[in-house]
Amino acid sequence: MTDVQDDAAAPPRGRTVIRDRAVARIVARATGEIDESGGVGRRILGVPAPGRGPARTEVRVNGEIVTARVTMSVSYPTPVREVARQVREHVRGRVAELTGFTVRQVDVDVAELEHPAAGERTVL
Repeated sequence: MTDVQDDAAAPPRGRTVIRDRAVARIVARATGEIDESGGVGRRILGVPAPGRGPARTEVRVNGEIVTARVTMSVSYPTPVREVARQVREHVRGRVAELTGFTVRQVDVDVAELEHPAAGERTVL
């Protein structure tokens, strides 16, 4: 005879809590995974600082529903709408894959256009 535990007799299991901050990091990382998207210029006390940070994100998690706002840059001359569409789809997929949450809305704000580095030529 085997020893089988009854499900009703098993102790209750704990809950996994995923904080808004963790979801915001997933959203920022997913945004950076799209080639034509980028972070925005950094500022210290309102003064532009050298270098670029990741895309800025604001996330609200209500139960298992996520709404997100992403502020990012787009590589010039890539079509902004196409990059924004790719970011929305990718963010939805990555958040669902990593957390199991449903992303209801992703607002994309394009704050900057990144120009090619000096010395590079863009042929249109």
